Amino acid sequence: MDIATILGIVSGLGLIATSIFMGGEVGIFINVPSIMIVGGGTVAATLIAYPLKEVLGVMKVMTKVFKMEKQDHAKLISELARLAAVAKQQGVLALEQESKKVKHPVLKQGLQMLSDGFPKSTIVKILMGEIVTMQERHKVGRQIFSEMGKFAPAFGMIGTLIGLVQMLASLNDPSSIGPKMAVALITTFYGALLANVFFLPMVTKLKRRSEIETVEMKLIIEAMIAIAEGENPKVLVDRLKVFLDRQVKEQVDKSMNGSNKKAA
Repeated sequence: MDIATILGIVSGLGLIATSIFMGGEVGIFINVPSIMIVGGGTVAATLIAYPLKEVLGVMKVMTKVFKMEKQDHAKLISELARLAAVAKQQGVLALEQESKKVKHPVLKQGLQMLSDGFPKSTIVKILMGEIVTMQERHKVGRQIFSEMGKFAPAFGMIGTLIGLVQMLASLNDPSSIGPKMAVALITTFYGALLANVFFLPMVTKLKRRSEIETVEMKLIIEAMIAIAEGENPKVLVDRLKVFLDRQVKEQVDKSMNGSNKKAA
């Protein structure tokens, strides 16, 4: 599990709940009709805007928000350098056996294509297509959450308008105005809560996850090109470091120095 996501949601909801408890009665913040308007309306609008298959598929994308996927680029580059050394010493045919040990689907595919003798241009074209497909898949998920972040406050406002109409219809009973006004505003609260604690932060996190995954796939593609060109593993590492920031480059250098000491 991604601790940052869980911590953010728990702390956000916790602080809001604490402020409600400190302010007095909690029951006034629980209103079933308001929940139905905001929750049901948001889902209904999303189903109108997107095909059912995409709406159901977004649940799989949402797991990326909560799932902790450790991206260790230094470790990946060390593994790619090792594979380059295998290809240099034993030939690219040896990569077929290495592909069976690899879990990353794009790396596995690249190694299999190298061992099968695919041209470099074909390998690049196919693997770049994988990046585009991944980005489009993630983009759809982000768009749906982004739209839900817009729909929820909008339906909160609709609920508020419904409550105001009901309140104005009973002006002859001054004692009911206060409670009905409170209920009218609750739907706006629900809409803002869903948008700003769940949907919109999910969009940002999914975008960041997609960027990290894209960098990882670009590292693999560049490594496949270098291996196809018969590049020296040390030169391959230098080529891959271009994609990384300074901190990660330092981690790569430490990792490679440690590997060289073990080899010695």
